Amino acid sequence: MNYTLTVFTPSYNRAYTLGKCYESLLRQTSKDFIWLIVDDGSTDNTKELVEKWIEEGIVPIIYDRQENQGMHGAHNTAYSLINTELSMCCDSDDYLADDAVEKVITFWNLHGSSKYSGMIGLDAYPNGQLISKILEDNETTTYDIRQNFRLNCDYKLVFRSEILKDNPLPLFNGEKYVPLDCKYYPLDEKYKMLVLNEILCYVEYLPDGGTKNIIIQYRKNPKGFAYFRKQVLKMPGPFKVKFRNAIHYVSSSFISKNRNFIKESPAKIITILSIPFGFLLYLYIMNTKKTTVFKD
Repeated sequence: MNYTLTVFTPSYNRAYTLGKCYESLLRQTSKDFIWLIVDDGSTDNTKELVEKWIEEGIVPIIYDRQENQGMHGAHNTAYSLINTELSMCCDSDDYLADDAVEKVITFWNLHGSSKYSGMIGLDAYPNGQLISKILEDNETTTYDIRQNFRLNCDYKLVFRSEILKDNPLPLFNGEKYVPLDCKYYPLDEKYKMLVLNEILCYVEYLPDGGTKNIIIQYRKNPKGFAYFRKQVLKMPGPFKVKFRNAIHYVSSSFISKNRNFIKESPAKIITILSIPFGFLLYLYIMNTKKTTVFKD
């Protein structure tokens, strides 16, 4: 059977919570989807759990296991395996609204075309309270949401799968994280995204999640974050956006001990101007006992 949507789930030692995603897929009002699970080198019983679900035969499942590469490495693998028109990530600690698949496919069939990269839906807490901000425009970009509008909250992104297959995110030795926006911002230069102001996914931020440990992520993955900041510095945008990201680029470069960061910067003058502030941010990140940080 040919499906329209792939729901893909990167998972690392999340057998204890993966069942919530599975149960939400069982409840879907539309069955026009396939579930792709990318097991990023789990050491728990994820494999045995998924094999049991495959044997049940209720939800069509593709299971792929790889050596641990981090979230972005799992996304790279997912994009290489997806063959459906649309794709949507549902993280291992999240679960879909019962009518999410139906809403996505119906909305795309009504409004979608090759001039869009996909659509943006809403995330909510399990109690129904919105995490995402309602978007007033009918179309937008991930770059505008994050950098220009400064909406530092999660949205559910649905993409045309074919445009995700090129340019995989880089893997840095010893690091496990590159912000996924690095994949999306280049698409924003070519396409808009449709806005679907409907709840598609329910999100629970677990203690071992990246959102609650962003300072630790900055320390452990400075090359990944520096790469992300360079992507933003390449994008068209106002000075304040570039300056803010240059500060973070300098900070991450100090953490990674990269002495060539000015030479490697796509915005050298702004980078030079941001060095004092970037150094202060570096000191804060390396010395604070907090795990979360002020809004970026």
